[in-house]
Order: sequence, then structure tokens, then C-alpha cells
Amino acid sequence: MKLERLISIIFKLLNNEVLSASSLANEFQVSSRTIYRDIDAICAAGIPVVSYQGTNGGFGIIEGYKFDKSLMGPYDILNLITVLDSLSSVFEDKDVEHTLERLKMLDTSGRSTLLVDLECHRIEPNSLMDLRLAIRENRVIRFNYVSNKNEFTYREIEPIHLHYKFRNWYLYGYCRERHSYREFKVTRMMRLTLSQEKYVQTHEMKGDSSYSDYNQEGGEEVVIWVKPNSLAEALDHFQNCSKVINNDGSMTITLSVYQPLNAGWLKKILLSLGSGAKIIKPMQLQSILIDEAKKLIKIYKDV
Repeated sequence: MKLERLISIIFKLLNNEVLSASSLANEFQVSSRTIYRDIDAICAAGIPVVSYQGTNGGFGIIEGYKFDKSLMGPYDILNLITVLDSLSSVFEDKDVEHTLERLKMLDTSGRSTLLVDLECHRIEPNSLMDLRLAIRENRVIRFNYVSNKNEFTYREIEPIHLHYKFRNWYLYGYCRERHSYREFKVTRMMRLTLSQEKYVQTHEMKGDSSYSDYNQEGGEEVVIWVKPNSLAEALDHFQNCSKVINNDGSMTITLSVYQPLNAGWLKKILLSLGSGAKIIKPMQLQSILIDEAKKLIKIYKDV
């Protein structure tokens, strides 16, 4: 995790005279290029890191510098502790625990306004810890995977990093079968094994990117009418959309979706709302949902 690494590097620089980029890269299992970017970020935050040339060269903090507490106030520190504490509970990571101990030594007066729960109850026990271990030790992993098309595939991956987004954990890595970088949903992995083989290829972490399947440019307008008794569940999915409260207490939600007739995620959400919601536009989506409802009825026909 970048934030955890940056904090650890700052404390290491404060407690050591000079540290080389290669030694930091080796310790944190990243490339030297990543360390250089981290140093730039630390400098931008106001900490005077200087570069020393020569055989014993590297990075250090200017002599006589004292950590400016204004850089991180009590609430900043409490927020960092909250996030890292959640990570520690998920991974049982000793390095994170050590970072937490150092942060707790600073001024933490006040009350945290954050609570973070990186839920992982849907994942097989120890899967995340095994994946984290494989990433740290550059170990090749193998598993069976269920694709979006519900097809079983075998994968051999050089894991690069874990990513928590949209209430799910994802693994990003280099797929040897597809000869390209891919992202895998951890909940869809089965029979995960860590091999003893270590890969030597240097991989860059995937750049930070966030996206939404709706409200994209070039999307098609989708209008959904929601009954009063289904508002809470609908808002869980469509909070960041245009909403109008009607006189009868119902709600009309409007969003832009790229190819809504092919958007499987949208169909699943609408079906989960059951009779609590109705598609107003596009009309073709109504037919798709009717067909799905007929299939469901057919399954239970003889019950």
C-alpha cells in the first residue's frame, strides 16, 4: 500500500543517516523507480530530503531537521491509524502493526471521525494473506477462475498488487496464459495455490484509476421508478445519480449507462429490487427483465 510505504520511508529517513534507493526498493519489494517517485512525494509534502552521491550515497533528511507536527495534525494521525488498523486486522501484517505503533507515539489527542471496515467475509479464509505473501515474495500463483461469462479457466499469475474497490478485493497481475496484465476478483478464485517458483520480471503497479459503469459520456439515458418501500436499497446502488422525489413518496432515478441492454450489472440490480422498481426507459430493458422473470418462474414451476 503506497500510504503505508510512504510513512515507513519517512520514519526510516528520520532514524537513519543515508538510505540508498536500491535498499529501500529491496525492503519494500518495489522498483527503484517507484522509490524515486515516493521521495518526490515526500519532498512535496515539505520534508527536506536530500540526495548524496558516491559509493555510500542515497537519500537522507537534512541535518538538524525536526519533524514538523503541522504536517500531520492529531486528526490526520488518527485517520491514518484508523485505516492502517483495518489493514492490520485483514492481513495480520507485522509491518503495518509496527507503523501503527510509531504513529500512536505521536500526538493523537482528539476523536477519530472515521471507521473503516474492509469486509472480507465473502472470501475464503487466508486467501488475502496468501496473496499478499505471494506479492511480497514474487511467487507465481495458480488458481481456477470463473469469468464474467461463467466459464471456468485455469490461470497462472505473477501477482503485483491487491486493490479494494466497489466493496470487493481484486488482484492485479501478469497472466501467463493471456500474456497480458489482468485484474481478477478474489471471490471468484478457487483452489488457490502458491508455487515455489519466483518470477524475476519487474512489473509496475497499475496506475490509480477509478471509474463508474454509469454517468459516462456517450451513455444512454436510463430512467427507473422506485416504490417508497424500496428507496433505501435503490439508493445503495444509485446514490450518485439524478433523483426526484414524487408526491406519492416514490422516487424517479435517472442515470447514463453505456449500452444498458448489455449491462449485466444493471440487470442484476434491477432484479434484486424485485417488484420495488420499474424500468421506464429504455423500453427494451423491460422485455429483458420480463424474460429473466419468466426463466425464474420456470425454475420453480414444479415446486
